[in-house]
Amino acid sequence: MSILKVSIRQIKAARALLNWSQEQLAVAAGISIPTVKRLEAQDGQLGGREGTATKILNSMRAAGVEFIDENGGGPGVRLRKPIPEERKG
Repeated sequence: MSILKVSIRQIKAARALLNWSQEQLAVAAGISIPTVKRLEAQDGQLGGREGTATKILNSMRAAGVEFIDENGGGPGVRLRKPIPEERKG
């Protein structure tokens, strides 16, 4: 998925699903807290440097977030179902 298709609202919704604060997102993504605050203060598409956006998206995906493209019902986010223990590895 293109980084430009992910909105700030999706990032905030993903944080809420994960029960992450802005500080927790910053740590997970390896970016500064002021950067997260600055990005989330905007509306529209996730902006900033491409590397920063990639770090944010990768950290959220690693935590189980799926970003849903516009599919007639609008873009969104959801958490993946955990893989049952017997199916891992």
